[in-house]
Amino acid sequence: MDMIVFDKTEYKYKSDDEINIKPAVSNLNIRIEQGQFVVVIGRNGSGKSTFARLINALILPTKGTVYVNNINTLEDEFLWDIRQSIGMVFQNPDNQIVATSVEEDVAFGPENLGVVSSEIKARVKDSLKAVGMHEYSKVAPHNLSGGQKQRIAIAGILAMKPNCIILDEATSMLDPTGRTEVLEVLRKLNKEENITIIHITHHMNEAVYGDRLIIIDDGNIVKDDSPREVFADVEGLKKLGLDVPQVTELFYELKKEGIELPLNIIDIDEAVEVLRELFTVS
Repeated sequence: MDMIVFDKTEYKYKSDDEINIKPAVSNLNIRIEQGQFVVVIGRNGSGKSTFARLINALILPTKGTVYVNNINTLEDEFLWDIRQSIGMVFQNPDNQIVATSVEEDVAFGPENLGVVSSEIKARVKDSLKAVGMHEYSKVAPHNLSGGQKQRIAIAGILAMKPNCIILDEATSMLDPTGRTEVLEVLRKLNKEENITIIHITHHMNEAVYGDRLIIIDDGNIVKDDSPREVFADVEGLKKLGLDVPQVTELFYELKKEGIELPLNIIDIDEAVEVLRELFTVS
């Protein structure tokens, strides 16, 4: 079932020069199914954040349409339904924390939706358990690490029962440990709760978590396939000004030295097995 559909979608930011301004994204045609884990990468200014904001109806297409759960985002009367089904997590978790304790912060969203008190308590408990933060329910958020704060931000979104969570560079301010924490939580929510994940990032090593990898460049989708297939085209990605996961880069450099190795390796454990077989044969 398609949860998100872009149909010839274009968006232009307003400018004094309305005639010559270039669209931030143009002619986007894409379908995202319920339960997919989609990673979106691209250079700065490529249109990634515009893509995310179009899904949540924070901005509306200047041409074409965006559908969320078969609802056209241009239909104002359904805007609240769209916002309830799509949760967004941004770069800085401190900007999303509004309360003095973890449980109060997670309760903030459902309270604003008018959810009854008993249901809010249950949602807060379940959401904190889902992100592995239930034991911190009474803690002040400012005492948490960056990764823990971002997990609280995700719990706050979960408490509103969305069908999809969009992370707009949400791991960019975290250290490697914090990024791993957040990504493991996302993978768990995707696999166990069937929540659609759209993860926008500039960390190539995070892209391997997805079922699907989309590259946006200059406002257009230039690649859309599994991470394994996308990263196999190392030279094509370098031409786009993008890196590849470290293990893929290693195999690429070794192959340039004349060692016959596959380029569609994106996982360290898999790389170890390939190298072990190579040296065993040798």
